[in-house]
Amino acid sequence: MSPSCVLHKLAQHDSSSPLKDKLFRMKKILIAKISLFVLVIYSLCSCQDKYYEDGGLANPNYNGNMLQYLEQNKAFDTVAKIVKLAGLEKELTQDELTFFAPSDRSVRYAMDNVNFYLEATGKDTISIDEISPDIWRKTLMYYMYKGTNRLKDYYQLDITLKSVYPGQFYTSYNGTLVNIGVNYADVNGIKYAGYRSILFSFIPDYNSPDIWYSTPVVSHDIKPSNGVIHALSLNHTFGQLNFLDAVLASR
Repeated sequence: MSPSCVLHKLAQHDSSSPLKDKLFRMKKILIAKISLFVLVIYSLCSCQDKYYEDGGLANPNYNGNMLQYLEQNKAFDTVAKIVKLAGLEKELTQDELTFFAPSDRSVRYAMDNVNFYLEATGKDTISIDEISPDIWRKTLMYYMYKGTNRLKDYYQLDITLKSVYPGQFYTSYNGTLVNIGVNYADVNGIKYAGYRSILFSFIPDYNSPDIWYSTPVVSHDIKPSNGVIHALSLNHTFGQLNFLDAVLASR
């Protein structure tokens, strides 16, 4: 029987004042316990994604190279595995580069999508290890850029006013064209006075450079020994230019 049913039957049994007081106290205790339980569950869930809160880490410096950072962070350890499958260990341990890091969750969603289409066409599902290293290599290189660029090094971007604040175009390790710019949020009615964050945008068609697939960066300027990592939103579509098509074509 639920706690509320017990309280209701007790109230029907005796409507005297002392019993009412006792029921009232019991209700308060029950509500307090439920509230505490909800708070604990919320806190545990929040801790899992604390890395992605605005502002990123309090201390952005990491005593190790980029691959080591990915390996030791639960948000990116699958990405670290893909780096090794792609044969990109040297680049992520020795090159000075900027890496826009997709999350493990983005990779899982991409794999779920791949397997959905494989099942729909009567083919066997696959694991990360069964995808061609060339596909992993090409896809990860979308997110890799030579040199070290922090948030302060990128130009302002206003999606609604590109003619004035256009960000800047960059070319990735594999020649993919992207736009990277800093969005200045408004605050208290004052334009561009608020929080600043990087917007990372793929350009799917070079003949239509105004059509972008954009993803916000949620943690900026993470600094391992050989470059800078900017963590992309959990909602980013991993390899959204052609990862799905490339994998399906290979099966």
